[in-house]
Amino acid sequence: MIDYALEEAGTDATLAVITLNSPGKLNALNEQALLDLDAAYARAEADGVRALLLRGEGRAFCAGRDISEVDPRSDDVGGYLDGLLTPLLRRMAEFPAPTFAAAQGASLGVGLGLLIATDVVYVSADAKIGSPFAALGATLDSGGHALFFDRLGAHRMLDLIYSGQLMSGEEAVRSGLFSRALPPDDLQAIAHGAATTAASGPTRAFLESKRLVARLRDPRVGFWEALELENRAQAELCDSDDYREGFAAFQAKRKPTFRGR
Repeated sequence: MIDYALEEAGTDATLAVITLNSPGKLNALNEQALLDLDAAYARAEADGVRALLLRGEGRAFCAGRDISEVDPRSDDVGGYLDGLLTPLLRRMAEFPAPTFAAAQGASLGVGLGLLIATDVVYVSADAKIGSPFAALGATLDSGGHALFFDRLGAHRMLDLIYSGQLMSGEEAVRSGLFSRALPPDDLQAIAHGAATTAASGPTRAFLESKRLVARLRDPRVGFWEALELENRAQAELCDSDDYREGFAAFQAKRKPTFRGR
């Protein structure tokens, strides 16, 4: 089950909270759940939210694909990955507002992919992250190879894949995979607070940074081109309402009221 809620986060600011709510299955996702999650992101975009928080109910964020009723002799894993999961991950990564995730417990397979496609990821210190696919005769998917190779290098990545060993949230953050490792009891409140703060911030400027990060993933973009992209973004932002409000508030020594415009 996928739950969707809207929350007020300040002047003209709305936060979407999307919850994976099948705790009895550790929030494992079948085909219908992927469609519902995609629809929730589409709804959040149509609602014009200025930030989004993805979370999981219960003791796990997402244990991966729900294979409880999958027959391996007829399984269309290509359809599941290419036809359902990849379009969802692309929608998540390109969502036109800051996105946050709070991940406790197991974040495996598809669950790991959901985190990879999110801008800012907070994990519980004791979270379990990695590739348990060796036990299934399968391999890491959902973008895991690209992330692990980039952050961990080939040796550590293949060690995790071959062994099926899982990283704790603390190790994942130390390795540069995610943003912060937090005490389990504080995870949800801190992630929610960060998403709420972002929603009431200069979200148009945040979106420019998100676009710049997407460009910087291209290894052909060097330092000077990145600098030019930054300059261009800043020049465009100087005509925005938020830019003028930020400067006026600073000069008047008051708190700014950003509207994402």
